[in-house]
Amino acid sequence: MAISNIQETLLMYTKQKSMLNEKLSNVMFNLMNASRESAELQQKYNDQQQYYYYTYYESDPDYYDTVMAVLENDHEYELQNLNSWEEQLELDKNNYETRLNEITAYESSWTKLLQTNVKNDFTYGGTSK
Repeated sequence: MAISNIQETLLMYTKQKSMLNEKLSNVMFNLMNASRESAELQQKYNDQQQYYYYTYYESDPDYYDTVMAVLENDHEYELQNLNSWEEQLELDKNNYETRLNEITAYESSWTKLLQTNVKNDFTYGGTSK
C-alpha cells in the first residue's frame, strides 16, 4: 500500500513539473517576443528619425528639433513599457525555475523512498510465509 501512495505522489510531482514547464515555455516565448518587439521598435524609431531628418532638417531646423524631441519622448516611453514587461517576465521565469527545482528535489527524494520500499518488500516479503 505504501508503494502505491508513493507512486501517486510521484505522479502528482510529474504533473506539477509538466504544468510548470508549460508556464516556463510560455514565459520564454514571451521573452522572445519582447526582444523582437524591442528590435522592431528601434527600427521604427530609426526610420522615423531618418524621415524627419531628410524632410525637415535643412528646411526648418526648429521644427525638426521639436519633432525629434517628441519622437524621442514617445520612443523612451514605449521602451520603458517594454522593459517593464521584460522585467516582469524575468521574475516569472525565475519563480517558475525555482519551483521546478523544488519539485525536482522532492521528486528525487520520493523516488529514493520508493526504491527503498520496493527493495525492502522484495528482500523481506519473499522470505516470510
